[in-house]
Amino acid sequence: MWSCEAFNSNQTLQGQLLCHDFHLMLSIFSLLYLIVCLPVGLCYNALLVLVNLYNKATMTMPDVYFVNMAIAGLIINVIAPMYLLGPASTKWAILSFNNEVYITLLILFNVSSLVIMYSTTLLSLDYYIERALPRTYMSSVYNTKHVCGFIWGGAMLTSFSSLLFYVCNHVSTKIIECSKMQNKEAADAIMVFIGYVVPAVAVLYALVLISRIRKEATPLDQDTGRLDPSVHRLLIATVCTQFTLWTPYYVTLLVSTLTSMQGKVLDENYIQILHFTKGLSKFLAFSSSFVMPLLYRYINKNFPNKLRRLLKKLHCGNQGCAHERTVVQQVITFSPTL
Repeated sequence: MWSCEAFNSNQTLQGQLLCHDFHLMLSIFSLLYLIVCLPVGLCYNALLVLVNLYNKATMTMPDVYFVNMAIAGLIINVIAPMYLLGPASTKWAILSFNNEVYITLLILFNVSSLVIMYSTTLLSLDYYIERALPRTYMSSVYNTKHVCGFIWGGAMLTSFSSLLFYVCNHVSTKIIECSKMQNKEAADAIMVFIGYVVPAVAVLYALVLISRIRKEATPLDQDTGRLDPSVHRLLIATVCTQFTLWTPYYVTLLVSTLTSMQGKVLDENYIQILHFTKGLSKFLAFSSSFVMPLLYRYINKNFPNKLRRLLKKLHCGNQGCAHERTVVQQVITFSPTL
């Protein structure tokens, strides 16, 4: 993840000390993530997916979006160790820049980040629709499942620029025009705009609409078809957490892109600080993969009941538990007398 070898050629003593301090800090964060955050993220994301898939009949619109984010979180959990353990820190040749594995990991990370950001955005918009028009079924579970499918498809299409970058590295000797597409800065600029600016504007718009409708008392407020009030707390916590953890990554990506496009010779300390900031921001982005399922677990009050049903099913099997079979037999026995 970080190495001082790239800066050791013409570096002052102060620069070397600064580099080693950065290396130590990022190493501590990496170990913390691998030891604590990674196992928690894998367990809770998998649990979130399994519990909701088992309780399909009781899934709501927010549950579908959180399952979508949990699947993307599992992908990030798998990618994170490969990034944190190399190539700069372990010198793995398999993860060198422009290598097939590196480009594949980059595409998977971009797809997962887009899925997370747009799931959060559409959750906000659908929550507003459900608050304003609870009986229209525009934000139903059935429609939301199809929307999530479009999210994954759109994320893959948006990451197509990274795929072109990879392909052109292998066929550029045959196709001269392909060299024009080898523009990493342009691909990063597209990711900043589509992956952050658009979702941020849409979420801000949705929150403004939600705040307006919450101030207006209408007869629909007593509608039993409305979402549970805890969903609003979960929505606010999700939006705040996601944008807090992902904003540093996209800001540093934008700064790095603008710096590369200028083509100026930069100060060695500035380059080190920029690389350190990029590493720290990516660590925060990885952290979203374990923070979100924890928020869902402790704010969604229906999750414990769903989890208990799943555990009971695993414990008792398809035949059901003994005390449940006894109750059923008693009901069958006494039913003729009623």
